[in-house]
Amino acid sequence: MVSATQTLYTLEQLSAGRSGLHRLHPGVKLLATLFFMVTVISFDRYSLGRIVPFLFYPCILIAWGDIPPALLLRRTALALPFCLFAGISNLIFERGAAVHLGSFAVSYGLLSLVTLLLRTLLCVAAVLILMAVTPLCRLAAQLRRFHCPALFVSLLEISYRYIAVLMTEASSMYTAYILRSGGMKGIELKHMGSFIGHLFLRSADRAERVYAAMKCRGYDLDCAPTQRKPLNAADITFLVLVCGFCLLFRLADVSAILGAWILPS
Repeated sequence: MVSATQTLYTLEQLSAGRSGLHRLHPGVKLLATLFFMVTVISFDRYSLGRIVPFLFYPCILIAWGDIPPALLLRRTALALPFCLFAGISNLIFERGAAVHLGSFAVSYGLLSLVTLLLRTLLCVAAVLILMAVTPLCRLAAQLRRFHCPALFVSLLEISYRYIAVLMTEASSMYTAYILRSGGMKGIELKHMGSFIGHLFLRSADRAERVYAAMKCRGYDLDCAPTQRKPLNAADITFLVLVCGFCLLFRLADVSAILGAWILPS
């Protein structure tokens, strides 16, 4: 829990960087991320080779935005087990050979599973990069300017802020429990109910105090910041390049073209 909280705060600290990626317009970065994710998701479940070129996006942005790759990989890997459980049945029901790599036959089930994992990796990495190079307040303000539902934006803000409160309270309670349990390795099942109940009460009380402090500092659910950053040539160039390359990779099989060029028959 402590490491998860520290990682959450680290992403928030990274968003205050000074790289060229950080200085881009938040709306441009939001639209580029959305276009990238929609393009990646639009492929069918057997298009592994056509999705591989999309790795250019996270690799370039990680280097450009000075984002620690290890941190991003750790956070991205958390989503992979859920996709693994969702796609593991494909290995059982789709046993036909899709392609042969020497003497090894790759089944359709394995191909669809790897494609699902790669798509998840790319989409989660794109969202984490967006969070690491754009402060949440600017993202929320931009969503309001895009006329997203106010309730959705407010829930996004509050959930992002209060999840750290929840994890901090859970970490404190877990530490106190371990110190009083006489060397137990974890929380006993018979104590789990009371632990979760007390966690809810402590988190709700802490959240009320945090929200009261926000209101005292002028926070308003319906108030959007009035300052707007104008678009410049770098913003438009970035958006055009990202959308252009995504369309290129979507309409043309770049992997097959490069393979035929590098390994001519």
